[in-house]
Amino acid sequence: MPDEMPFPVAAGIDENGDGDDGWPELAPLRLRLDAADCGMRLDKVLARHVPQFSRSRLQQWIEAGHVTLDGAVARIRQPVHGDEEVLLQPQPAPEDSAFQPEPMALAIVAEDAALLVLDKPAGLVVHPAAGNWSGTLLNGLLHHCPALAGVPRAGIVHRLDKDTSGLMVVAKTLEAHTDLVRQLQARTVRREYLALAWGRAPASGTVERAIGRHPRDRIRMAVLDDHAAGAKPALTRYQRLAGGQLDGREVSLLQCRLETGRTHQIRVHMQSLGLPLVGDALYGKPHLASVFPRQALQAWKLGLQHPVTHAPQAWSVPLAADFAALLARAGIAAPVAD
Repeated sequence: MPDEMPFPVAAGIDENGDGDDGWPELAPLRLRLDAADCGMRLDKVLARHVPQFSRSRLQQWIEAGHVTLDGAVARIRQPVHGDEEVLLQPQPAPEDSAFQPEPMALAIVAEDAALLVLDKPAGLVVHPAAGNWSGTLLNGLLHHCPALAGVPRAGIVHRLDKDTSGLMVVAKTLEAHTDLVRQLQARTVRREYLALAWGRAPASGTVERAIGRHPRDRIRMAVLDDHAAGAKPALTRYQRLAGGQLDGREVSLLQCRLETGRTHQIRVHMQSLGLPLVGDALYGKPHLASVFPRQALQAWKLGLQHPVTHAPQAWSVPLAADFAALLARAGIAAPVAD
């Protein structure tokens, strides 16, 4: 799902997000501990002496054997006496080389000097983050168009979840990036999705409920009270296109239009109506998640004003093959874009 993209684009942002790991030369560091260190744990001592590195990163280096204490491999919780010599060998972190070009086959729908529209397959992560420091769409974009290294977020102005397929637009210049971000903020970008949900949905409807981080499960998003901490306005319009059955249970094919772009917006809004998406292991019913290996969701239509000519532009893509096969199983004909 589209998101507001909290996205570090420069080196110097560490795994804790506190920005204290701006990288010096990766040369060995020798330290002589002093009396003030006596009795303290080694990881805390190092955090005091070399504050340019985060404590979690120092702990990783200690665990990996990159820190010695008087010549012996050190341990994280090892107490120090205050007169030892420490040898620290800083190591590059995966995220330090995350924003690198990588060859990748991109399903490009349209491209000119200002923008690029592509059909993202399910399973492709949009940008580097913990656990996915390479092999992302961003890496592929940098290989396809090296000039994107000079555009914020490599030109990515909105994103899709890893397991959501469909259309994305990428800005190829700073001017196009600024214009497209403004269009998204003004809610003039038309983003339409197809979703297959469990249950019988109403013929049409609107969900206008704020979304924010789940108060007890930080992996999930949730519908929140408008005044709750972290709640952001979210608006989804939907229409029921067809109905069918999967494994004897009723399903509804929905066309959803986003007016805002919150993390997991369609998935959360549909779940709040009692219409969780087929295959959605995070927001759906666990015993039904095996019916489809991902959430049945595709961004199939995209419309906006060209950032240079300001002419209206619109694109659509056929359903992904796995989604089309799922609809066939449910006895639903795959819709055709206008």
